[in-house]
Amino acid sequence: MTAKTQNPRDRLIDDFKTVIQDAEELIKATAGQTGDKVTAVRTRAEENLREARRKLDEMENDFLIRGKAAARATDQLVHDKPWQSVAIASAVGVVLGLLISRR
Repeated sequence: MTAKTQNPRDRLIDDFKTVIQDAEELIKATAGQTGDKVTAVRTRAEENLREARRKLDEMENDFLIRGKAAARATDQLVHDKPWQSVAIASAVGVVLGLLISRR
């Protein structure tokens, strides 16, 4: 999926993953450096990265759960009111067709 077609939440999650990976690489690259300040900063950064990764995993799971719930609700609505669903889908198709034909 390209960045333009990707959901903003998915792009945000991907961006967070990239930042976390870059920070992990930076920590690994400075592993050979010594000193109290460097060690303290590296330790604090590692803890923050673990916490960020945990929160990111929670966010992903939350989005997944919400997405599945929305899909189930939509499926139930379509089954409960099939003719209204067909009418809405047709109207959306007509509007999209009109918008595309104007270009």
